Amino acid sequence: MNEIIEFLRELNEHNERSWFAANKSRYEQAKTQFESLTQKLIMSISQFDPTVSNLTARDCTFRIYRDIRFSNDKRPYKTHMGAYICRGGKKSGYSGYYFHVGTGLADGYPHAHMLAIGDYICEPQVLKTLREDICYGDGDFDAAVKSASPLLRLETTSQLKRVPKGFPADSPWEAYLRLRNFCLYYEPNNRFMLESDMVERTTEIFKSGKPMIDYVNRAIEYVKDESRS
Repeated sequence: MNEIIEFLRELNEHNERSWFAANKSRYEQAKTQFESLTQKLIMSISQFDPTVSNLTARDCTFRIYRDIRFSNDKRPYKTHMGAYICRGGKKSGYSGYYFHVGTGLADGYPHAHMLAIGDYICEPQVLKTLREDICYGDGDFDAAVKSASPLLRLETTSQLKRVPKGFPADSPWEAYLRLRNFCLYYEPNNRFMLESDMVERTTEIFKSGKPMIDYVNRAIEYVKDESRS
């Protein structure tokens, strides 16, 4: 892990094609280590969530090359490595477990290391279904959130200022109805990431969030079924 972090820190300082080309072998080594770590996480998570048991690291990891075609930021490379472990793989549309190694040089994306569960960008119909489930449920979403590890925080930076139209503003779950991202996250420090039992500790945090993942995936499955009918 230390080699991955060190490479990402140097890449952050020298985010240019000539430096990357000169250090391509170091990148390949860091990539191999990260893929090995991702495979260990898949195997560990599958012990409590068998829907991910058939995945490989390639199904879950992302390219380091940035798409700069429509961005004002023309730096060619990401300065983090991430894996999204979920039913069907990263492109399936299902909610899952996100593991992210950054530079550790600052708080927040992309520098911070990150563990996250849930769905960061919900499709509009999924979002509507989730809000209906929460509004007319019996507090089961609240229970799912509160059963997660206390290290995990609800992502609220993009929440609406008001309860969306069509839902009661005086709902006891109005804070949840204003969410646009149904995601819990934790930004571990470098010490956490470098501990020998990091995979086991990460797995326990992910396991605590499975009730929320199941809740979100129920809405996703419903929308998928509706679109097929």
